[in-house]
Amino acid sequence: MFSLRTVTSAGRGLRAFSTARKMQAELAYQVFGPENGEAVRKPILILHGLFGSKQNNRSIGKALARDLKCQIFALDLRNHGQSFHAPEHNYSVMAEDVQEFIDQQKLDKCVLIGHSMGAKAAMAVALRSPERVSALIPVDNAPVNAALKSDFPKYVRGMQKVEAEKVSKQSDASKIFEDYEESLPIRQFLLTNLIRSEEDNTLKFRVPLSVIGRSLDNMADFPFKESDNLQYTGPTLFVRGTKSGYVSDDTVPAIKKFFPNAKIADVEAGHWLISENPEAFRQGKTFCLEPTMESRANDMNSGGEVLGMSGNESPIGPCCGHSIEIHILIDSFIDNTCHSRHSSGRSCKGWCLVDFLWSHVLSVGRLTDNSGMSIYREMCV
Repeated sequence: MFSLRTVTSAGRGLRAFSTARKMQAELAYQVFGPENGEAVRKPILILHGLFGSKQNNRSIGKALARDLKCQIFALDLRNHGQSFHAPEHNYSVMAEDVQEFIDQQKLDKCVLIGHSMGAKAAMAVALRSPERVSALIPVDNAPVNAALKSDFPKYVRGMQKVEAEKVSKQSDASKIFEDYEESLPIRQFLLTNLIRSEEDNTLKFRVPLSVIGRSLDNMADFPFKESDNLQYTGPTLFVRGTKSGYVSDDTVPAIKKFFPNAKIADVEAGHWLISENPEAFRQGKTFCLEPTMESRANDMNSGGEVLGMSGNESPIGPCCGHSIEIHILIDSFIDNTCHSRHSSGRSCKGWCLVDFLWSHVLSVGRLTDNSGMSIYREMCV
C-alpha cells in the first residue's frame, strides 16, 4: 500500500507522489513529471547524501521534470527519510536497493545523479548493472577508499546528545548542537531530520543514529577495487568542488579506470555545492562548461578531459548569447552528439545537457554568510 498525492502545475501537467513504504525491500520516493507513457526522455534518479532525504531534491526534481519532460525520481536511501531502517548500511546494499527500485518501477534505463554518499551508491549501481544506467553524474565523491571528514562523527554525537536531553523545541535542539557545529545553516540542515516522538512528544532523529554511527567507516570505503576489472563505459560526468578535497587529482586514475569515458567538471565551491546559490537556477540563469586552459591530460592518464568555468572563452551550449530551446537533452548526452551550432558558431559537442543540468542542479555561483560558509537551503544534500 502507498499513499498517492497528485499535484497539478497549471499548464505543465506536473505530478508528484510519495510512498509510505511497509516492506523493508522498498525505498520511499517522490516522482515528478509526466505520466510514464507521456515522458519523452529517459528517467532520472536523484540520490541524496548522508543525513539527507528526497525532500532536499523537491525543487530540482520539479525543475528538471518540467524542462526535460521526463520522470524525475527523488529517492530516500535506506536509513534515511521515510525509507526502511536496516542494520546494514554500506554501498553494496544501497546499490542493491536502487537496482531493485529500478526493477520495481519497470524502468528500462535511467540517468543517475548522486551527491556524496549518493554519488558512491550511484557509481556502485553503474558498475554492478551498467545495462540499467544510461548516464551517470556523481557529485563530489570518487571511487576510492578515503577517510571521512571528522565532522560526520561529531554530528552523530551531537544528534545523540539532542536525543538524550529529550527536548521538545527545535530551538532547544539547535542550542545543544552549537557545541558540535557552529554554522547555523549546517545545523538547520541536520535538524531537518528531527521528528516528534508519539510516545513522549519529545524530538528525536528519524535516522537510526546507532546504525549510522557504526557505519561511518563504510561510508569512507568504495565496494570495488581497480583489480576487479569492472567498468561503466557510458557517459559520465564527475563534478567536484574545488574547495572540497573529496575528489582530488590523485583520484583521477581510479575514476578513469572504472569510468573510462568520464569527464571531470570543476566548480568553485565546497562539498555541498549542489545547494549553493539556489536563486540562480530558479531564475533560469545558465552557466556554461568550458575546457580549462590548463591541460590535465597527464593526470587523466587516458586522454580524459577536465572541464571548468572560464570567462575568457566563447561559451558553449545554451549559455551562448541567445535563447535556444533545451531540446538536446538526455538523448544527446547519451549519444554525445549535438547537431546545433550556437551563436558562437561552435558546436556544443553533446554537452548541452551537461550545461543544462549544471545550471539547474549544480549552480556555480555562491551565496554565503559573513563567514564565507555556503548557506544551506532546501536542496542541501
